[in-house]
Amino acid sequence: MSLELVGVHKRFGPVRAVDGVNLAVGPGTLHGILGENGAGKSTLMKVLSGFIEADSGEVRLNGRTLALNSPADAVAAGIGMLHQDPLVFLPFTVLDNFLLAAPGGLRLDRRRGADELARMGGELGFDLDPTQPARTLTVGERQQLEITRLLWLGAEVLILDEPTTGISATQREQLFSVLKRLAGEGLIVLFVSHKLEEVEELCDSATVMRAGKVVGGADMPAPPAELVAMMFGKMIEAPGRPEPVLGEPRLELTGLEVAVGSTAIADLNLTVAAGEVIGLAGLEGSGQRRLLDALAGLVPPTGGKALLDGTDITKLPYRERLAAGIHYLPAGRLEEGLVEGLTIREHVALTTKGQPFFIDWDAAESAAQSSIDELSVKGAPASLVESLSGGNQQRLLLALMPDGLRLLLMEHPTRGLDIESAEYVWSKILRRRDEGTAVVFASADLDELLTYADRILVCFSGRVIKIVEAAATGGEELGHLIGGRERP
Repeated sequence: MSLELVGVHKRFGPVRAVDGVNLAVGPGTLHGILGENGAGKSTLMKVLSGFIEADSGEVRLNGRTLALNSPADAVAAGIGMLHQDPLVFLPFTVLDNFLLAAPGGLRLDRRRGADELARMGGELGFDLDPTQPARTLTVGERQQLEITRLLWLGAEVLILDEPTTGISATQREQLFSVLKRLAGEGLIVLFVSHKLEEVEELCDSATVMRAGKVVGGADMPAPPAELVAMMFGKMIEAPGRPEPVLGEPRLELTGLEVAVGSTAIADLNLTVAAGEVIGLAGLEGSGQRRLLDALAGLVPPTGGKALLDGTDITKLPYRERLAAGIHYLPAGRLEEGLVEGLTIREHVALTTKGQPFFIDWDAAESAAQSSIDELSVKGAPASLVESLSGGNQQRLLLALMPDGLRLLLMEHPTRGLDIESAEYVWSKILRRRDEGTAVVFASADLDELLTYADRILVCFSGRVIKIVEAAATGGEELGHLIGGRERP
């Protein structure tokens, strides 16, 4: 098994997303694909997996040139891709999803499928209940389901795009163990990431992309500074811990209760000052998202009281909280934050306050260009939001935030972003903080929580088990708390 990409090009309008890429990977290799957001990593992998057709160039597997016009073509050739957001049909059961694209046409042998799912899941160490609704699975479990399905369909080249985003430390450890085993059995594993420490830990070698081109490569382990310089064309210095300047109480929660599945975040008492940053830590499903939804007015609290600058907002719905100066940046940029199919200009028009009955498109064009320039978004007013990289979608969401925010709520604000993009996003968030905005954010990245939060609420099994001062807490202690126990 050998894989070659020869002279691959892909353009989106004037943007050269992939610009003449050559890549060769041998059998039994765990190969990292590194690069900043917008470097072309995901586009190149989508070409390889048949989701996007290249403008020119060739993909060769075992010396044979492949015609990849669809994901079905790629899977038939032995190439499967696990996307950052696993392509799982949430209304279906685990077994229904496992049987997608299975041979047999309309006459599926569900009993045999369940047996195969149990057999392969057992071999990989995955515990997947075939009758369980897919919507109840965590991101890590959806990944396990998709990996099992791709391997059952015969994948010999497995592509993983930012697979550790949104999964627990235990699931990450299990995933890495499975990937090492698959490589040991002769498969080619392509691991797309912006996290240098993960590529160094997992991979045998890495290719670095920048601006659509391959700019270098290295065998692992390699000096992180060398890889960073290749990724960004310069060195990136880690930010210092920001010192908060706290104002008057901005958000006051008294005995707040929010339902989380069959349990609840109960009796939460918390005062957040103007200019303070509060982090929410915990395994996925521990209540962080539900608490953010309640603070945003998307779900009603089941008890207690919430005050914003002394005004009772407990029963205010989302729209009225938005008018009161509360803004929510969800983790799902396209699913919840932006509208797929609309351009940057159209998003600016939608979010412009005091919009007359007829839209002034010239003004929207000018405002969109100003936002693009101010936030360094790699796009044009006419660019569709789904054509932007994750980092640029996040920058656009920041540009669309109104002025004068009193409370900013965020879920995974730098999910899937490279070092430079993440620091840029936080520079804009901290500017809001310095203007007096209180910030509450959830993150699975312990370093992010410890670097930017002033205090951290640790959620476990639907309840806040402890509130800690970030400056007096280490990663090991925080990790133990997230697992539901104090550090021994």
